[in-house]
Amino acid sequence: MEEQENGAAAETPQVKMSTLTQFVRDLSFENILAQKGTGGEVQPDVSVRVNLDAKKRSGEHQYEVLTKLKVESKNKEDGNHLFVMEMDYVGVFHIENVPEDQLHPFLMIECPRMMFPFLRRIVSDVTRDGGFPPLNLENIDWVQIYRNEIARRKSEQEPEIPQA
Repeated sequence: MEEQENGAAAETPQVKMSTLTQFVRDLSFENILAQKGTGGEVQPDVSVRVNLDAKKRSGEHQYEVLTKLKVESKNKEDGNHLFVMEMDYVGVFHIENVPEDQLHPFLMIECPRMMFPFLRRIVSDVTRDGGFPPLNLENIDWVQIYRNEIARRKSEQEPEIPQA
């Protein structure tokens, strides 16, 4: 530990994080099954895609984190859509004392983790209110999503090697 002039150990400032607001920016739910009608039993196959984005807001230490969610349910037997749900869910956070090199992963991992219980509840309510059993999303591995995105960006930056 480094010592300051008065002999006390240098203290790392504690990270401060508070949620200022969360809201649904955009929401779409389409019950395709009800529109087309059904000829009997269906076996749903649900896929969930998640994208994240973050940006600094005009206020000091304020950041906006966007979670884009797309949920599709298809019938396993014939591949026809049962429903499609798309949602943009935003959280605005006040964050202090996060080192600059750690801010991006903090925004893309910790903030979505804080918002997830609320996002999960909305998905459950909308699918139930849309005429289906409530869809309770499994926990999302935000660290893995972050790593996948970093790997994707890195692969896009690498020049392709021409093959002979």
